[in-house]
Amino acid sequence: MNFFNTFRGRLLIILTFLLLATLGTQYYLNLVTQQENETQRQMQEQALVAGITLGFTSIPLKDSRVQDLFNQNDQSFFDEATKERIRDIIIIDSEWNVYDSLNPNYWPAAGDDGKLVYKKLKDLTDLPPLMEGKRLGTDLQNFPNRRTRENRKYDDEAHAIPIETDAGRWYVMVLLRNDKKLAAWRAAQPVVYTMGILLISTLITFYLVLRFTRPIANLSDAARRVAEGDLCVRVPDDKRSDEMGQLSQRFNEMTAELEKTRELEIQLQQAEKSAVVGRLGSAIAHEIRNPLNYINLTLDHLRSKFAPEEAEKRETFEKLTAQLKAEVARINQQISDFLNYSRPAKANLQPIDAREVIDDSLRIVEGQAAENHIKIGLIEHENVSKIMGDPEFLRSVFNNLFINALQAMGADGGHLNIKIAPDDTGDFVRFEISDTGKGIPAENLSKIFEPYFSTKETGTGLGLAIVHKIVEIHNGKIRVESTGGTGTRFLVELPAAKKSDKIENAI
Repeated sequence: MNFFNTFRGRLLIILTFLLLATLGTQYYLNLVTQQENETQRQMQEQALVAGITLGFTSIPLKDSRVQDLFNQNDQSFFDEATKERIRDIIIIDSEWNVYDSLNPNYWPAAGDDGKLVYKKLKDLTDLPPLMEGKRLGTDLQNFPNRRTRENRKYDDEAHAIPIETDAGRWYVMVLLRNDKKLAAWRAAQPVVYTMGILLISTLITFYLVLRFTRPIANLSDAARRVAEGDLCVRVPDDKRSDEMGQLSQRFNEMTAELEKTRELEIQLQQAEKSAVVGRLGSAIAHEIRNPLNYINLTLDHLRSKFAPEEAEKRETFEKLTAQLKAEVARINQQISDFLNYSRPAKANLQPIDAREVIDDSLRIVEGQAAENHIKIGLIEHENVSKIMGDPEFLRSVFNNLFINALQAMGADGGHLNIKIAPDDTGDFVRFEISDTGKGIPAENLSKIFEPYFSTKETGTGLGLAIVHKIVEIHNGKIRVESTGGTGTRFLVELPAAKKSDKIENAI
């Protein structure tokens, strides 16, 4: 299997990607910060160089001002970013007068005699602290903004550059704006971005952990349910292409095989039980039926040879012998039911008419139904297909269902209704047998198809068990619906002939 399709391979790829993304982002942020610092340094140098340049150009030009040079369109040493950064450019002459400035408040004013009166540098009290003042030597004492402990709180800064002129040493002092919040943001920006990357990586890792551990949790839950005996459970992750998908496939195959094994064991146990019961039943039935046959023949002989002459005694004699024969027949039928359920049987499946099967069974119960005032209704839908079935076996099915219905209604009368119709798919023919008898208690509904379960005092409990077995032989379905006191409805579905093959099924 391709390594990159495995759980380990995918996890390695993802972790490698997260690592490279984190390192790459950090490197990019450091690079951007370095470029910003370099740009900042260059801006400061440009501002200072511009100040020097202005110093050289403005001093000889008595009629020019720094503001005019700063704002002229054809100047090339001030870009917009630099202009934003420069707060002021102050020209200081050798007498420590403010010769020129961008700030009009620092400009010289005309005195009473018409001469210009210059502001003294020492009178400027709102200047930001002077940076790198040590390089000015003794001249530093003339700068009122020399850096002290008190003025360190200012955000802006000043830079002074000495210029040697014919009129002595002049100074160009450039005041620069510093946004400490922006600086703090630049310092914190890499940390913020790194924390963002780590947060995203954490969320992705959390998602991947959930995604990778979900199959393990599903497998653990399925294993617990299997341990509790539920072999129908299946793990839903068998479509994955990694190790967890393969493990899920093997687990599902294992549970499917265990389920089949359990079903086979149940069938084997049932078959062994049926075989033992069948052999035992056959032996017992043989030993019982021989005396029963002798009793039955003896009763016939007594009725024909030893019947009393007197009419009253003869009637009593006939009644007693008839009762004895009925009991012998009942015992014989019970033995037949037992043998039919316990021994293997073969069904000769062939296309037969559904209505004919019902009519054959109704003939047996019509007489008793008339005596008990029970009305029989039969409805057959159009286009009902033939069914694949064994006529003898199906006659036994419907005989049992009709007889049970009549016994449930008793001598009080009622209705026995039969409906024959195709199912919704057309693959089966549905038989609905309903009566208006006393119904089946809810607690007994799940037991009525079990062998030897009966609510009748003289019943063997094999009638509906045989019905269920025969329906299974025909690959059909049977279910029951009943409410105590309102009647019972049996639904039997048998395969339609057009969907089945003519085969012999053995059980």
